[in-house]
Amino acid sequence: MDTSFPKDRIRVVLLEGVHDAAVEAFTRDGFRVEVERGSPDAARLRTLVESAHVVGLRSKTRLDADLIGAARRLLALGCFCIGTDQVDLRAARARGIPVFNSPFSNTRSVAELTVAEVVMLCRRTVEKNARMHAGAWDKSAAGSHEVRGRTLGIVGYGHIGSQVSVLAEAMGMRVLFYDTAPRSPSATPGSGSLGGHPPNAATW
Repeated sequence: MDTSFPKDRIRVVLLEGVHDAAVEAFTRDGFRVEVERGSPDAARLRTLVESAHVVGLRSKTRLDADLIGAARRLLALGCFCIGTDQVDLRAARARGIPVFNSPFSNTRSVAELTVAEVVMLCRRTVEKNARMHAGAWDKSAAGSHEVRGRTLGIVGYGHIGSQVSVLAEAMGMRVLFYDTAPRSPSATPGSGSLGGHPPNAATW
């Protein structure tokens, strides 16, 4: 990566335990990197960002207009997560500071966990686990159900919601979704999804 300013004078501050791979990548490319493993308090955060050229954070640290205004050297903000809600985007835009995020970083992980929890709820796994730990051997499957043939409703059909729908349909579920923006179904038309229907045609 070429820069018009010496890299060893560009201070990159990474907060909240951003993955070591990012630290290594910046360091290897010649940037000056400072790592803060936790989420700093207000005073410490101000001290860190005031002299930073690049700030990388996750979802807990919040950069409001006041902090962005105080960061006179700031060139870019990187959100190592799927959203940018923790940054005052209007203030950043007014200063000409680009804000990046990582919208696909944990999409599949969250989608898989969501489907796993749907299965556990339908199979009453949490309840059975609690009874087992209390010393009761409850072998009955009464009230437990397979997810196949069930209907799953998804509110918000973005990166995660659409992945959940693909996994759910692969398990034989019918998927209905709602989103405030026009979305096309990600799953297979004709298999119980909204395939063949106009975007946002189904609500419940």
